[in-house]
Amino acid sequence: MTNYSTEHSIETTASPEAIWQLFIDVPNWKRWNAGIERIEMSQPFAVGSEFAMQPTGGPVLHSRLVDVAPQRQFVDETRLGELVVRVAHRIEPLVRGARITYAVEASGPGSDEVGPMVSSDFPEVLQALVALAERA
Repeated sequence: MTNYSTEHSIETTASPEAIWQLFIDVPNWKRWNAGIERIEMSQPFAVGSEFAMQPTGGPVLHSRLVDVAPQRQFVDETRLGELVVRVAHRIEPLVRGARITYAVEASGPGSDEVGPMVSSDFPEVLQALVALAERA
């Protein structure tokens, strides 16, 4: 069993509140994450809520929110058999704006392959998120 972890951060002049509003608007994640073909969430954005996301050209994945701290972070978890992938989306207030960090931890069989696939687009996704947040 191999474990994988990495993170990527970006700074923005957008407020933590503006970023949080984009985070909790799950059906519109496609606006800033080009890797999402389809996403659905019918529950409130809270611990225990689940969403279904289909990466472009991939199978539908079912994830659950395992930590939600408004305007600070949320963590989602996806389980594929013994493989567990957790992605943390953190917001750190700065004097002017915020630092956004995406961190992935994968554990279980295949984590050394899946982890890099999950995190490969973090820089582009964060750039698009920041561009949208700064326009708001």
